[in-house]
Amino acid sequence: MNKIKHFLNEHKKLLVSIIALALPAIIEMSLNTALGVADTLMISHFIGPGALAAVGFANQIIFTLIFVFSSFNTGATAMIARSYGEGDYSKLNKVAGQAVTINFIIGIIISIMAGAFAIRIFGIYDMTEEVLRLTLEYFYIIIFGMIFMFLSFSFAAILRGAGDTITPMVITGIAVFLNIIGNYVLITGVGPFPKMGIAGAAWSTTISRIIAFLLYSFVLFFRHERVRILFKNMKISKSILKPLWKISYPGAVEQALMQGSFVFIGVFVSQLDTDSEAAFRILLNLESISFMPAVGLSIAAATLVGKALGEKQVERAVDTGYTASLLGVFWGVLMGLIYLIFPGQLLGIFTPEENIIMLSIATMLVMGLNQPFLNFMIVMSGALRGAGDTRNVMIITTLRLWIVFIPLAYVFIIRLNSGVAGVWYAEIISFFIFCIVIFRRFSSKKWTKISIEP
Repeated sequence: MNKIKHFLNEHKKLLVSIIALALPAIIEMSLNTALGVADTLMISHFIGPGALAAVGFANQIIFTLIFVFSSFNTGATAMIARSYGEGDYSKLNKVAGQAVTINFIIGIIISIMAGAFAIRIFGIYDMTEEVLRLTLEYFYIIIFGMIFMFLSFSFAAILRGAGDTITPMVITGIAVFLNIIGNYVLITGVGPFPKMGIAGAAWSTTISRIIAFLLYSFVLFFRHERVRILFKNMKISKSILKPLWKISYPGAVEQALMQGSFVFIGVFVSQLDTDSEAAFRILLNLESISFMPAVGLSIAAATLVGKALGEKQVERAVDTGYTASLLGVFWGVLMGLIYLIFPGQLLGIFTPEENIIMLSIATMLVMGLNQPFLNFMIVMSGALRGAGDTRNVMIITTLRLWIVFIPLAYVFIIRLNSGVAGVWYAEIISFFIFCIVIFRRFSSKKWTKISIEP
């Protein structure tokens, strides 16, 4: 403990820099989570467990597609942060323009494919006819907003790489506010608006994503001081695409494997009853709330590590990773205590169903113990990505998920009949092992020698 205090005292300026950059990102991530929580609460209370399970299945596929195919943003953030540190704004804007073009092309293709193959995609789940009907009703509306979501993700990644975490926070806040209002109005039918149920939730989300895209476009095409998207910079060139691909493709593979793992988990959980499926979605929402500050710290670490390496300050980059990760662990301990002390109260916010609450309480205790490991892993991964070490983060994540997490989840859920708690039994074991692995990678400092030039 004394060593930790000494380390933090020596790096007070760095600590302030990390918190200043992370705080808007934390608020942004928390607002994104608030959006999911609001959807969960309103759908759970106004429609029911079947609709809640349906939205969970639909969003699992939506976010799998988004996170996998928008992974060029990982490389864009690293390259922009490095260019920002070097003071090369011409290159920064070229990377930004081409990242937007790539996201636009991929977004169009994925939206069309998702709509065309929706029935086959959801055929992998063992769900009732009613849940499948609700899932498809929600999904077909949501895919209208996918292209806008792709572009908004790319805009936010560009701004963060250039050290601006405030603009994404403000735009996300506006979108979340509009979505919550839209949910209430369109789900329940207020004034002249019809009662649309699950379709209302889908339209509210889609409209809010379009508005976020328009706000980002206004800022980046016309208003931002450091970053300006120019049409001449949107033409794809080999000099930018080659390093962008080199850094980004491991992120795409990592996300494909990560999101694919949760599709597998969804398949395991779908073997259980509807109440267990609803409990699973609620627990995922609660876990998402817990690690949003870690995601914000991860974004700050990626930006500051990349900037420090661009300025040739290797030790500052190393200290940034350690300091940000330590903050992540502190947050994990705090959230873990909250989950251990108030499990029933937290679950009661999400559902009035007593049987769903009772199904989930034991799992909350495991989630609480997992918090420090989960938050440490998120922040340290961000620091390595900021240095362009996406390949090793991909390998570590892949091994954690597919060699430990998925097999153990199968054993706990299907073979040992542990119910939804089996997901988190497997998760805590996988994080405990691989926190050691990723710490050893970071402490080796080999990532400080990575080049992101073509």
